[in-house]
Amino acid sequence: MPDHSRVTRRLSLKTALAGAVALPLSGTAPASASAPADRGSRLRVMSFNLRFASTAEPHSWAVRRPVMRELLRRERPHVIGTQEGLYQQLRDIEADLGPHYDWIGTGRAGGSRDEFMAVFYDTRRLAPLEYDHFWLSDTPDVIGSNTWGGGSVRMVTRVRFRDRRDGDREFHVLDTHLDNASPYARARAAALVAERIAGLGRSLPLVVTGDFNVAAHKDPVHDTLLGAGLVDTWDAAAERGALYGTFHGYRPLTPGGDRIDWILATPGVTVHRASVNTFSRDGQFPSDHLPVQASLTLG
Repeated sequence: MPDHSRVTRRLSLKTALAGAVALPLSGTAPASASAPADRGSRLRVMSFNLRFASTAEPHSWAVRRPVMRELLRRERPHVIGTQEGLYQQLRDIEADLGPHYDWIGTGRAGGSRDEFMAVFYDTRRLAPLEYDHFWLSDTPDVIGSNTWGGGSVRMVTRVRFRDRRDGDREFHVLDTHLDNASPYARARAAALVAERIAGLGRSLPLVVTGDFNVAAHKDPVHDTLLGAGLVDTWDAAAERGALYGTFHGYRPLTPGGDRIDWILATPGVTVHRASVNTFSRDGQFPSDHLPVQASLTLG
């Protein structure tokens, strides 16, 4: 049964903060991949397509959940932009992460229905100040809208956080999942995301997580988002792990394959390390995607 008190609490937060305005920060440092930083203050970010919970074997959620739990407990990201999670699946992940994590999101069809673009965060490190959702369509403020011929309803979750460990610095996180079926819908979605990013201004750092359903550097979607002033953290990283295709579909991994899951950021963000996490246990992966990770300094 859905936890309606939780949903109400989220809606109350949104209502109370709907008129909040992000305070500008003093000048941010230029883009850098090598600036020194205290490792304890680095922000650990993950983007993870969870693969929606299903009872279908051999990769049911019941089988995958313990592997997911072990991966997330090992990595302990401060913020996780997720895609495809279903409501009870997200509740399971919240329980498995433990009492210091919370999440913000809504179903693509509104409420607890359909898949979520949920953003998990470590409450010891981050405090949410406001959040919002918009739909990737000509009517972005209409819940569940889909006007570009996409195979599914698509949306974005945006959260403005305060970083308790970095001088109370504020920053935005946007999390999304672009359409798998329609290049036109993806192109329009990228343009809308770029427009919304521009509307936020440049006073605060910004991180974008998502499954974009196209390979980095091989599609206009990537070009559009870099053209919006974002940097691909994989390219900007001072150190990188081995590259693998981030969608594997439970088949053997592809070294040097396509990254369709990205973490993007504004140029003032320093990227210390980027990686694709290949964790599995006894041959079982937690999802049909590999999570991508980045260690950042927002200054």
